[in-house]
Amino acid sequence: MLVHKKKRPWYPIQTPLTSLIDIVFMLLIYFLLTTNFMVDEGIKIKLPQARASASITQEEITVYVDQEGRFFIKNEQVAEDRLFSQLKTLIGSQTDALVMVKADRLTEVSKAVKAMDLAKAAGAERLCLATEKE
Repeated sequence: MLVHKKKRPWYPIQTPLTSLIDIVFMLLIYFLLTTNFMVDEGIKIKLPQARASASITQEEITVYVDQEGRFFIKNEQVAEDRLFSQLKTLIGSQTDALVMVKADRLTEVSKAVKAMDLAKAAGAERLCLATEKE
């Protein structure tokens, strides 16, 4: 007498994808929330490069000097004779005001120095000339 084993039906193995999808979505949310979406927009200038530079985390008043030597504050062009009064109003009564001058690398140095002089005269306690890291 021959005994045959009863054949069992073949069940394919299914991996649980729910937990894998949850992890992928959590990683996606993490990277979306931690990515810095702030983009400097406005005046197109090419900053000079420096080997040693430090990042500034405090809010600052930024004066842009473009290639033609025009001054900008908050993406609005300011005439040279009105720059002092604009800076004076922005600085106000801040005791530790930081004025950052972002001058194009092809602009005349005298224009950047003029912006720094006017900022100092307007009451800026600290001045900074922005550069890019090489």
